Formats: sequence, C-alpha cells, structure tokens
Amino acid sequence: MLKEVWYYIHIENLIYGSEELWMSNIDFKHTPYGDLAIVSMKGCEEISSKVDYYLKQWRNIPEDESFVVGANCPRFGTGEAKAVLNHTARGLDAFIICDCFNYNVTYKMYGQTVPMSPDDHFQDLKRVIAAFGGKARRITVIMPMLYEGRQHRRTTRESMDCAMALQELIAMGVKNIITFDAHDPRVNNAIPLDGFDNVQAAYQMIKALLKSVPDVKLDKEHTMVVSPDEGGMGRCIYYSSVLGLDLGMFYKRRNYSIVVNGRNPIEAHEFLGNDITGKDLVLVDDMISSGDSMLDIAKKLKEKGARRIFVFATFGLFVEGLDKFDEYYKNGMIDKVFTTNLIYQTPELLSREWYVNVNMSKYIALLVDTLNNDNSISSLLDPADRIKKIVAKYDAN
Repeated sequence: MLKEVWYYIHIENLIYGSEELWMSNIDFKHTPYGDLAIVSMKGCEEISSKVDYYLKQWRNIPEDESFVVGANCPRFGTGEAKAVLNHTARGLDAFIICDCFNYNVTYKMYGQTVPMSPDDHFQDLKRVIAAFGGKARRITVIMPMLYEGRQHRRTTRESMDCAMALQELIAMGVKNIITFDAHDPRVNNAIPLDGFDNVQAAYQMIKALLKSVPDVKLDKEHTMVVSPDEGGMGRCIYYSSVLGLDLGMFYKRRNYSIVVNGRNPIEAHEFLGNDITGKDLVLVDDMISSGDSMLDIAKKLKEKGARRIFVFATFGLFVEGLDKFDEYYKNGMIDKVFTTNLIYQTPELLSREWYVNVNMSKYIALLVDTLNNDNSISSLLDPADRIKKIVAKYDAN
C-alpha cells in the first residue's frame, strides 16, 4: 500500500511539480509503537505518578484513567520474592521506572524489617521483566542512577558489575536503557548493539539556579564553573561552553597504598584555574555520596576568595547525613545545593534552607512520549539551544 501511495505521488510530481515541493507537504508523524504502559517499581510511585500526569495532559486522557500498570513483588518470610504483573502484557510499549538506591523501601525477612539494597531493587527489576514473559512489544528500562555505575571498569582482579548488569537486562529482552548522568557513559560499550541513552540534567539545573538565585550573573566576569576532579571534566566543559564561562578544576591527590571504606583516601585537593576572587562558582558533579570531597573543595575555594558557591549534583545520596552540610551552610562555605528528584529524597533534605529540588518528572514524560510515538530523542539529549534561550530570556529581564 505504501509503495502504491509513493508511486502515485511520484507520478504527480513528474506531471505537476518537483518532488521537493510534494515532500514538504507530507507529514511524517509516527504512530505509537505500542500501547503505552508505565511500570513503577517500589519507591518510584511519586515520580511515576507525575510522569503519568503530564502524559495524560498531553494526550487528553481523563483523570480517572492512567498509563501506570500495576506490578508488585510480594515476598515470602525468607525474603524470597516473585513479580506479579496486574495487567495484560501483550502489545505493550512498557517503560519500567526503577530507583535502585531507594533505601526507604523495606520488606520482612524472618520477622525483621530489612531496607532494600541496590541488589534487591535490581533483582526485583529482573523479576518484573520476567513477568512480561516476552509478550510486550518493547521494554525500556528507565534507571536514573545506573546500578553499579561506579564499578564500571577493571583496575585489578575485580568484577565489572555494571557491564554484567547491562548485559543481563539486554539478555532478558530489554530493548533500551535510559539513565541520567552516568558516572562513566563508556560503560555502554558492554552492549554496543543495543540501546543505551545517557541523559543530562543541565537544562533543569540551570533553570533551577536562575529561579532560586535571582541575582546570579552568568558571564565570565561574575561566574565560573569548577570541576571537583579530573573525571568530571566532561560535564563541566559542557556547562562552561554552553554558558560561555571560564573553567577550573581540582586534582585529587590520593594515597593508593591504603584502602578506607572501599576507596583510596584523598590526601589533598589541588586547584588548577584562573583567579576566582569575588566570583560565584558552580561546582558540578554527578553525585554527592558522603559529600566530604565536595565540602573540602568548597572550603578551599572560599579561602581563595570565592563569593558564593553553588553545588550541582544530579544525585544526592548524602550517605553520612546532612549535619556537615548544615555546618558548612551556617559558616557560609556553601550557598545552595541542587540535586534532582530522580532518586529518593528524605523529608529532612527537602526541608533544608540550602537545598533546591530539581524536578525531572516532566523531562522523563517528554522522553517517554517521544519514544512511544517512535520519534527521535536526539534533540532532547542535547539541550544547548534551550539553555541559551532561557539564559537570554533571564538576561533580558
């Protein structure tokens, strides 16, 4: 049928005009790949409901209907589990949202309440994929913080957990994996023939900065981007080039002769860059774990004459609590900390005066809507034009 349509269009072009004219009048809107389904893993109910809200608004779906498909993983007394999908799987274009780092989710094992570890979350994810039984038209996993993303390369006789996890998901039938600000996106070399999209939160971070700090000036005279280590230079180069700002970097000097808490301790931070006296500084990293290195860097920058310090981190883990950040904020060492809602955030964190929550729900909904309609997300993965427009609008006001 499509060949016949093209044949008649081609004949009429030859008679009445150029192919370019006719092609410009053809609307190549894609139809949905399959029936859209959002599967929310445990701990992702809030962000999934927000994604569902935007999708219903854009598609004019009644409030009492939903794209969210019920799935749960009941556990036996021993801690063993199974996945149950409360919906037909056949023909679905399924998007599974999974937060492997939500320690607020618990289960009972031998009468004890046990918080779910990243391993538990990943195992439940595989159970849900298995529950589809190969009947879904396509399965996409949205895993904002990549499971085992920090164990992405081999430096000695050790496991490569992230690579193995990606290969497991693909072997189970997952067609595409979407993650945000991967610790090292080169880990996608483990699945070179399959879909892996690494999404950045740069636009949303800058938007949140302009909204929460109305007097910030994003120019070379007043603001500078700083990378806390050499490994994060890539994302910092992006910020500095898009915003037209100077770039500085800290070099971590580690003691490789000993291991403390699974890592080589940092002995000192050395700064490489131009004079920062009187400038606002944007510290950019993929995550805040304990926060020790970030706070140490902030203190050193203040000693060098920095005016204000804003911390950008896609994922705020805060594994050692918030007391250190409270102390540094009180002493004027940091001014604002920006992290996203892509992983679990405690009520205590959300209540802090120094904290700014960057909402990514609408962005995820846009990715899902675009992919479900079988369109390209290339323009969504590079927000440079949108960043320049919002900064220009901010400067004009």
